[in-house]
Amino acid sequence: MALRQPTADDLQRLAAASHFRLSPEELIDFQALMPAMFETLDALDGMPLAARPQKYPDRVPGGRPTPESDPFNAIIRRCSVKGASAGKLAGKRVGIKDNISVAGVPMTCGSSVMEGYVPAADATLVTRILDAGGNIVAKLNLDNFAFAGAGDTSSFGPTRNPHNPDFLAGGSSGGSGAALYYDDIDVTVGGDQGGSIRIPSSWCGVVGLKPTHSLVPYTGCIGIDPTFDHAGPMGRTVADVALLLEVIAGPDPDDPRQHAGVKVQPYTQALGKDLKGARIAMVHEGFGGPLAEPDVDATVQRALASMRKRGAQVEEVSIPMHREGDRVAWGLMAEGAAALFWAHGVGYHFKGAYDGGFGEAFGRFCEERGDQLPPTVKLVSLVGGYLNSHYHGRLYAKAQHLRASLRAAYDTVLANFDAIAMPTTPMKAHRYRPNLRPGELITHGWNMLGNTAPFNMTGHPSMSVPCGKSDGLPVGLMLTAKHFDEMALIRIADAFERDGHGKE
Repeated sequence: MALRQPTADDLQRLAAASHFRLSPEELIDFQALMPAMFETLDALDGMPLAARPQKYPDRVPGGRPTPESDPFNAIIRRCSVKGASAGKLAGKRVGIKDNISVAGVPMTCGSSVMEGYVPAADATLVTRILDAGGNIVAKLNLDNFAFAGAGDTSSFGPTRNPHNPDFLAGGSSGGSGAALYYDDIDVTVGGDQGGSIRIPSSWCGVVGLKPTHSLVPYTGCIGIDPTFDHAGPMGRTVADVALLLEVIAGPDPDDPRQHAGVKVQPYTQALGKDLKGARIAMVHEGFGGPLAEPDVDATVQRALASMRKRGAQVEEVSIPMHREGDRVAWGLMAEGAAALFWAHGVGYHFKGAYDGGFGEAFGRFCEERGDQLPPTVKLVSLVGGYLNSHYHGRLYAKAQHLRASLRAAYDTVLANFDAIAMPTTPMKAHRYRPNLRPGELITHGWNMLGNTAPFNMTGHPSMSVPCGKSDGLPVGLMLTAKHFDEMALIRIADAFERDGHGKE
């Protein structure tokens, strides 16, 4: 079908939106040029694309689980995609966050806006899981378009905390955390733009790793801003996380985030070590903030004291800029997310894989169902649009430049330590409160990001590991290391875990 050419009214409207006027002569001449221009575009539209071969055709899209089989509402869709008969993940049952493409299986991004969309190709990390013998058994619940950290904005309902269903699992990868309490899911994959792997890991009492930016390819995953989109493994144990990371990490020619190259290591070889000689910096500014719960701080401090007794060198350090990281994060998130939203979730100006099918579906569905977008997405789109139109990208540019200063502040400390430590979140899981006003929903969906979001902006690898409970709810210890030094995190976290911590 031929593309519809713009009418005179279309051209006038587009000109006004771009802050210029069309003279009568320009309008007449531009319209006269359209047939030839659109003849070329029609020819482009008709050119075939090489279809990606489907290596594993044994796929059952499945459907919504019953409440009885999904008591924490962690799953949007049970499915079955069987991988290779052998490999590092042979027989492992894997749950995938539902903003990561699995060909032939509907993907919603946790939003009713996207209902009906079915990806045509697997995300790179999905292909790697299947090549390693893993079986994809579920698409997991997440906050609506991954724009919140509490776990209660999904169109499919809130994800409940496995330790107390009156509380939330955290987000946006809440389903990837809570699903690890099901016997038929062994490991999961989450995404992290401001803490979305580490927050639910902390609140659910599981292990979650946000790898170094770009280490795990993001191709085929729906993001917020390519400069801080991350995907990573989640599991019941550090060993599970190390194994899954070993499978999904590595170069991908389709991912422009890897322009500087990635350094892959044999992550499972970091397991089974001890804490002797490990150098850990306890960051003063990661504790005692305005939202900090004293029992959370105390639980993390006890965990670090235990590490010291077992041979680790633990010292308190000060990184004043840590508490300014949220300013950098907000400057990037507002305009970056809005720009990707305007580009229909696909973007421009990079060499790599573009998902035109998702972009077409997202744009069309938003036109038809835009009122169903969550308050978080609406607010960010409005603020990002306002900043762009009134300040012409100045705030986004400044935040991008300040990333270097923030990274340098952490790197200065990491030059003398293997890892820096602090609570993953300043508080335990939020209690679920239905029917919140939009402002309340947004506030309690973003108020736990203070310790996690800065490391999305700097790209350092950062892991949450359970370190205890308070009032029956888990507390997470967050460890952060040098770029591409996931081995240090795995060594320290595994040794800590094997001492029996986090299982209280």
